Parts: sequence; C-alpha cells; structure tokens
Amino acid sequence: MYREAIKELYKWKEKQNRKPLIIRGARQVGKTWLMKEFGAQAYTDTVYVNFDNNRRMQDLFSADLDTERLITGLELYSGKKIVPEETLLIFDEIQEVPHALASLKYFNENAPEYQIICAGSLLGVALHQGTSFPVGKVEFLDLYPLSFSEFMTAMGKDRFVQLIRAGDYSMANDFKQTYIDLLKYYYFAGGMPEAVLAFSQNRDFNEVREIQRRILESYEQDFSKHAPHELVPRIRMLWNSIPGQLARENKKFMYGLIREGARAKEYELAMLWLTDCGLVHKIHRVTAPHLPLKAYEDLKAFKLFVLDVGLLSCIVRLRQETLLDGNELFIEFKGALIEQYVLQQLKTLKGLDVWYWSSERGTAEIDFLVDNGKNIIPVEVKAEVNLQAKSLKVYREKFRPEISVRTSMADYKKEDGLVNLPLYAVEEIRSIS
Repeated sequence: MYREAIKELYKWKEKQNRKPLIIRGARQVGKTWLMKEFGAQAYTDTVYVNFDNNRRMQDLFSADLDTERLITGLELYSGKKIVPEETLLIFDEIQEVPHALASLKYFNENAPEYQIICAGSLLGVALHQGTSFPVGKVEFLDLYPLSFSEFMTAMGKDRFVQLIRAGDYSMANDFKQTYIDLLKYYYFAGGMPEAVLAFSQNRDFNEVREIQRRILESYEQDFSKHAPHELVPRIRMLWNSIPGQLARENKKFMYGLIREGARAKEYELAMLWLTDCGLVHKIHRVTAPHLPLKAYEDLKAFKLFVLDVGLLSCIVRLRQETLLDGNELFIEFKGALIEQYVLQQLKTLKGLDVWYWSSERGTAEIDFLVDNGKNIIPVEVKAEVNLQAKSLKVYREKFRPEISVRTSMADYKKEDGLVNLPLYAVEEIRSIS
C-alpha cells in the first residue's frame, strides 16, 4: 500500500541537521507500517522496539539516559549491531515509557548520528507528571487515513490519479463514472488502512464494516485506558454527539446537543483529549478572511469532524445500498458526509490551514477557508451537481477574493476567478493559486 508520507520520510533522512522524528496520528492510521516500510526501503537494517508492556525497556530507560548506555542496551535487546548511518531505530508506542520520550533530547544533543523515528499517542505523556517533553529537540510528521488519491492507488487506479494531477480534466470527464464509483466506495470504506486493504482485495462491504466496528471499539477502549477516569463519560458523550452535530444545516458545534444544559467548561478537557489523539478535527470560524487568519479566529464557534469518512458512515450505520443506489432518506445527511470527506482531504495536504467563515447574523456561511500561504481560498461544498451557492455569492461580493472554489459532482470549469472543482479532484486545490 502506497503512502505519500514516505516521501517526507526520505526528505527527513537527507537533512543535515536531522532530529528524531515523531509521527503523530490516531491509532490504526498506519504509523507502524509506514515506519517499518521506510526502514526496509531506505536502510540496511532496522531495530524495532515496541514499548507497550515492555518491562525490559522500562528498566533500561528508567536508570539513566546516557546515549552510549542506551545504544548498548538496545543492541543487547535486539541482537543487532546499531550502525548510525545504516540502522533505523524505530520506537513504537513511545508514550508508554515517558523516559524514552525524554531520551530523544539527549540523542539529538549528544548522538545526532543515530536515526530515530517514533510513533505513539502523546496523550499518555500528559498523564505522567514530572516527565519533560523534548521541546525543540524533535521533528513531527502528521499521518492521517488514506486520502482519496491514495485509495484510488490502492484500488489499482493509479493512472486515474495521474490524470487528475496532470490537470487533464477533459479526459477525466470521459471516465467520470469510474471516478464517481470510486468516490462512493471511499465514502463507505474510508481511509483506514486495514479497511482499505480488505476492500481492495475482496470488495466485501460487510468485511469493511466489521473492521470499522472493531476500530471504533478499540477507540472506546482507549478512552478508558488512557483518559482520566472522571473524564471518560464526557469523552464518550461528546464523541457520540458528533454525527448529530454534523447532520444539522448549521454545523456549528452546540454543547446543548451533548446533553440538555451542557456547558463548554464541562467538556473542554474531553474536547482537548479527542483532538490531541487525532480522533476529531476542530475547525474554527473566522470573523473576516484576512491574513493572518489566526488573528481573526472566533474561539467560541467551531465545527467538529471525525478523522475518517468511512468511520463516520459506520457510526451512523449507513448501508451500502443507500450510498451506491441513492435513497431519499439519505439526502439530509449526505451534505454532512461530503463535507466530512472534503475536510479529510484538505487535512492531508501539507502546508494548508483550514477554517470556515459565517456572517455575523448567520445568513451566509462558507464551508471552508483554506490558507495556502499565498491566498485565502473560500471553498463551497455541494453534494451533487446543483451549483447554486448563495453564500459563496455573498462572500465574493463582500470580500472580492482572487480565487474561489466550488466543489461538487459537476465537471471542472474555471471562469472569472471561480473554479468548479470535481469532488474526486478536491486534493488539487493545492495547485490552485
């Protein structure tokens, strides 16, 4: 299975002032596979250490953090000689041994020749009082579920990916139905690697749902395992409220939908927990589309999305017949599903920050604002080919953006600063400026 992130790992390897790398991302998005695959491709040898329930590693890192001593211990543990330029050190579930996380500072300062990649939820770190995080001594790489282009590649349709990246929309239109079919499959299967692998091999919708249910159950177990005991009920209530929040026409998050009378202060830590572990994306409103957007952020108004469109469709028990054949009862939730899909693709694009805009009275709303470092691009999301977009018209008249994007099932078209970008090509927003 191909992941775009492996390109970033090669860039990291070639850096002169390389620091230990931490791969961040929700559980089961493929962090372990990516590290091992990179080690197999780019190094003579790999030493893999999983810190989960590893008493020997807990003892090794709790004594002292002298790097020479640690390397000797790792060699004895793995039975391999660790050669700095030839061996990749992989520390998995590093949060389970906080002193191992702290050791990255000393590897960076005293033994930078060793090449170390780590993965694991950093939530556990906050729960271990007195453990210092190696601020400024590590680099980060964010990993998300497979994007739609990665999904197409996994389905054996890499030529279709290349067609879009080449900007050949004329030929892409000739194969439009193939793209649409693949997109519907993606809405159902999503981008979690295990689900994608199974679907690419067997095309079994029931198997995919079973895998997704198992992933969701493991997240529920993580709530109890890692979060403070008193926080667990609030995390569960907040997590379970997200589909209902997204189904509303106004998708601004409402605490009252978690339970009657709920207040922000009660759920702040639960929200932080879910965002930090990568299970939800929090997209803030901005009051005006001016640079820097961060300065115009409305901290009280935001939307919440889950990490994967396939998991969302599993949570709401969306049947494949409904997705593939269409169903009138599905119309209201369809907008929420498509918006989730678009946000998920935007998050995979490096160097893009995402917000949304709404007018003060709430009479107009732009689904997403994308800051690509050059322009602020408003993105209007449409589930079908209906291109009526009153909010986008209001926004364009008020703020006069150089470029605007409307993404839908309609064909590609560009005129007067407005780009109609097909939903199956939404990742190409990175090339629009």
